[in-house]
Parts: sequence; structure tokens; C-alpha cells
Amino acid sequence: MIDSEESARDWLRALPECDDAAVDRLQRFIALLAEENTRQNLVSAASLDEVWRRHIVDSAQLLAHVPRGTSPWLDLGTGAGFPGMVVAALRPDCEVLMVESRTRRIEWLERARIALGLERAKVLGARLEQVETCKVSVISARAFAPLERLLSLSARFSTSDTIWLLPKGRSAQQELENLRGWRHMFHVEQSVTEPQAGIIVGKLAGRKGKAS
Repeated sequence: MIDSEESARDWLRALPECDDAAVDRLQRFIALLAEENTRQNLVSAASLDEVWRRHIVDSAQLLAHVPRGTSPWLDLGTGAGFPGMVVAALRPDCEVLMVESRTRRIEWLERARIALGLERAKVLGARLEQVETCKVSVISARAFAPLERLLSLSARFSTSDTIWLLPKGRSAQQELENLRGWRHMFHVEQSVTEPQAGIIVGKLAGRKGKAS
């Protein structure tokens, strides 16, 4: 379990995707985040003291569940940039689509994307219901919506091969056990940054009673 900023940076350095250029992008992103946080409440001020563990590695750990080269990646409710912007910084070759509906967050994500030179990342500034359907290889969502509603809103972007990565904190196992009406191959992985937190990982086959 990662319990310090030092161990978080060590863990990150061991990722296959993490080279010197990626670390530089993440450091610049953190500086931009801290500056913007004085203008709008992107993250709690206290969490910036543990930004590598609480936000960077908490997002980057999702890459461990995805084969390298997998693209495109759809991130729902990216907000302050987690996990979408971190994924894009570590995987600049990947097409990362970040869905965000709040105007100031949209503007922030676009500024950060440009500043980091993430040409393959794209900010979709709209409510998810208004985003044009496209099939993606990965769907992630951090604190976006309860599991059943999340699937109802976003299953149209999924194929039977799409990998779902849903950090759910302490509610992960309970939300999965309570899920009804869907055929899936989901399980819960423990977060590397929080002992009580879980990530719902797997694939979705579709609604029960309907062809996938």
C-alpha cells in the first residue's frame, strides 16, 4: 500500500508508461493545478500536500488494468483532471476523451491540455447525454455517478471488449453486489493508495434480456 509521497513517486516510476517526459508533464500539471486551485475549488487544499498519492497515482493505477496501446479512452466527469488528464500525460499516444459539463472545469482542462502539449487528448464540453455516441476501448469514471446510473448513461459507448475502470472508494463491493439488470464480468480490485477503496474493473455484456 502506498502511504507517502516518496512511495507514490517510486511506484509511478515503475510504470512502463512513465519516462522522464511523462514525469515532467505531471510536474507541470501539478503546478497548474495548484495555481488554478486558488481561483476555483478543483481539489481540497489539504490534498495538494499529498498530490502524488491522492491524485496522480490514484489515477495512474488504472493503467495497470489496460494493455499498452489500448485506445480510445473515455473518461466521464473529468473535473480537475482525474483520471483523464493523468492518463493523457502518461499515454500521450492515446486518444483520451474527457467529458465535463461545468464551464470553468472545461476551460481549465483545455488550458492544461494545451500547456502540456497533449494533442491526442480532447475535452468534450457537454453533459454526457449530449455527447455523440462512439465506441471506445476504455471507460473510466471517478466519483461520477452510482454504478447502475453510470451504466445506463454510458453503456452506449461500450462494446463487449471495452474495459471499464470505475474507482468507487469504500462503496465498490456494495455497489457491485447491488447491481441488477446487467450482464457483466466485473470484479473489485483494491486501490493501491487507499486500504478501504476499491476499483470496479471488467467488461459489460449488455442489459439482461437484450442482445449485446
